[in-house]
Order: sequence, then structure tokens, then C-alpha cells
Amino acid sequence: MKNFLFGLGLGIGLGVLFAPMSGEETRNNLSDRANDLKANARDAYEQNRERIQRGVESIRGTAERAKNQIRNTGTDTNVSVPNL
Repeated sequence: MKNFLFGLGLGIGLGVLFAPMSGEETRNNLSDRANDLKANARDAYEQNRERIQRGVESIRGTAERAKNQIRNTGTDTNVSVPNL
């Protein structure tokens, strides 16, 4: 029993001596990291959202040009093309 208590005391002492941070410091560190992760996720979301919006606008423009080209081609050949 004496050896157990000695080992326990030594372990606690060494744990306190070599502990990298206190509980409060650890919680603050985790909170900071969580906030950084949240900010990075928000930035990535915004960048991808903008990129997708540009892609959709490009596709709409291409579709509009194709629709107009089809209408013009139909008019040139006297073929009726329904509205798209």
C-alpha cells in the first residue's frame, strides 16, 4: 500500500509538472481552434457558392445564346420553332 501511494503521489506530481496546459488554457485553445475551423468553413462555403453562381450564370448565358440561335435559324428557313 505504501508503494502504491508513493507511485500515485509521484504520478500526480509528474503529471502536474509536465502538463502542457491548464484546463482553462486547454478549453481556450479548443475554443480558438473551433472558431478558426468555423471561419475556414464559412470562407470555403462562400468561395464555392460564388464559383457555383458564376457557373450557373455562364450556363444560362450559353443556353440563352443557343435559344436565340435556334430561333434565328428557324426564322431563316421559314420553320416554326416553339418558344423555349
